Amino acid sequence: MKFEQSMALRYLISKRRITFVTAISFISIIGVTVGVAALVVVLSVFNGFNGLVTSILVGFDPHLRIERKELQEVESYESLTKEFQTTPEIHGYAPFVMGKALVVSRSVNRVINIKGMDESTIDAVSGLRETIVLGELDFQGRRDNGMVIGLTLADRLGVVSGDTVSLVSPAGSEPALLQRGQPMIHRFVITGIYESNNKEYDALYAFVSLSAAQRLFELGGKIHGVEARLSDLDEAGAVSSDLAERYGGSFRILTWYDLHRELYSVMEIERWMAYVILCLIIGVASFNLLGSLTISVIEKTRDIGILKAMGATRRFVQGIFMYQGLLVGVLGSIGGLLLGVVIVILQQEFHLIPLDPTVYIIPAIPVQIRIMDIVLVPFTAIGLSSLAAIYPSRRAGSLIPVEAIRWE
Repeated sequence: MKFEQSMALRYLISKRRITFVTAISFISIIGVTVGVAALVVVLSVFNGFNGLVTSILVGFDPHLRIERKELQEVESYESLTKEFQTTPEIHGYAPFVMGKALVVSRSVNRVINIKGMDESTIDAVSGLRETIVLGELDFQGRRDNGMVIGLTLADRLGVVSGDTVSLVSPAGSEPALLQRGQPMIHRFVITGIYESNNKEYDALYAFVSLSAAQRLFELGGKIHGVEARLSDLDEAGAVSSDLAERYGGSFRILTWYDLHRELYSVMEIERWMAYVILCLIIGVASFNLLGSLTISVIEKTRDIGILKAMGATRRFVQGIFMYQGLLVGVLGSIGGLLLGVVIVILQQEFHLIPLDPTVYIIPAIPVQIRIMDIVLVPFTAIGLSSLAAIYPSRRAGSLIPVEAIRWE
């Protein structure tokens, strides 16, 4: 240990008696500890909810969606699908058609999203089959008119598995509005009801066969694009960039993050706002540290003067008080990390803050620790503590030896 470091430790922790300055220094350490622990816990909660949302969305959505700028036949995707077959990261792929239609059941009308997919390939890109709670995933129905809808939508329409609903296609809306023809109405049989734990999907999405969707929207043999699922979700960005370099001029490639960019952007803003607000706790502790170090410089004026008279440099004296601020940040960070990690582990194992399972889909508040948070939070605390020590250390370094010991 360097001499200035030992001096800083001696000034911080007095072995003889506890002074007012020492008490304020301990309060600063406790403040940094509480701030770091609060940051670790709150960021872990944000990470937990982020992971929960991602698992729900990705479990139901594809990892990649590839679309052409204009509708094309299935054959136009042949070069892309051949690329999929030789890409080890791609687990499966399937063509799709998507559009809006008016669903009519008894006296209830709803505009919903209709997604057409091939029943033989849907399991390769979607977890729809695993979310079926009533009936089964059967797009054939009686005459290729089977439909799977969400539980919330089924409740609003007042239908169950086996009931029949009508879909009004937007393809025939223009002649109907001009009174030149009748709107195109297709009847579908509810063969299954799913619950994805996502109210937007459960209330607004219905699934039919690819051929039925093409007839509904009068697309002929055209499709809107191809969806793919990867073996590793984290590879979505790399695979998307690679495909964009090869086919970016002809296709629009979206990752699972791009499909829900607005949601994740809001969550990220909330996370950083919580980080900034909770940093104020560490900022208050740092302000206390600034005060204690300033008082310490005043109390140690004679000692500083003697040190400088013995040949101590300005940088040496500044180092004593900078190390003192650094020591407060390090001790507070270590204590806060340990306390925060312990709280997170207890929440994971024993559900200290439970949730009502009849209202929420999880039994307790989710938490997840990330290595980046474990690195960022202590650096923030140490940085603020070191910043608070700059003024007192410069004041100590600028003391003139003669003036410092004149009245002693």
